[in-house]
Amino acid sequence: MNTLVSTSLYNCHTAKLCLTLHHGSCSPKFPRKSLKIQANANQVDTQTSQEPQNEELQPQPKNEAKKPLDKDLKKVVQKTAATFAPRASTASKNPAVPGTALYTVFEVQGYASLLLGGALSFNLIFPSNEPDLWRLMGMWSIWMFTIPSLRARDCSKNEKEALNYLFLLIPLINVIIPFFWKSFAVVWSADTVAFFAMYAWKLGWLQKAE
Repeated sequence: MNTLVSTSLYNCHTAKLCLTLHHGSCSPKFPRKSLKIQANANQVDTQTSQEPQNEELQPQPKNEAKKPLDKDLKKVVQKTAATFAPRASTASKNPAVPGTALYTVFEVQGYASLLLGGALSFNLIFPSNEPDLWRLMGMWSIWMFTIPSLRARDCSKNEKEALNYLFLLIPLINVIIPFFWKSFAVVWSADTVAFFAMYAWKLGWLQKAE
């Protein structure tokens, strides 16, 4: 009899315990906390793994990207000008250094040919009603006489770069403009503007004025 009573009490006790667990009144909390800790740890791991990727995907500054382009362009222009532009006939040091008579002769020759070419282009010397060789020479005077004369001097690095750029730029101007405007004077004027604009850029005339 006692055994039956004890077993019935034990069964009732276990049934109550199962009911309480089923309704969630005695749900354990420790496993949930551990799951939260694991989730936070996973988030930290994902954040730390994404940070190096974000650093690798950051774009490079524009200034650093422009520097290689400028260097490559300078190399191409310098190589092309050195190949096709007139050079000194000797491999020795250039005698036309600043302060010498030869330096002055080349400089005067360069700017005098520029002015003479302008007079020919505007039909002031050897006037003609039709296009002729004199006006054509005036149009090309900066490229044929001015730039080679100035390059023959022992000039600074920036001036040499300006002359190298002009040696390649002026032929493009002289070929493109006649398609839109057939005028020797206009072409010579565009060459003159490009000449002084290139000097102002490379020698920093505008920066010195400011």
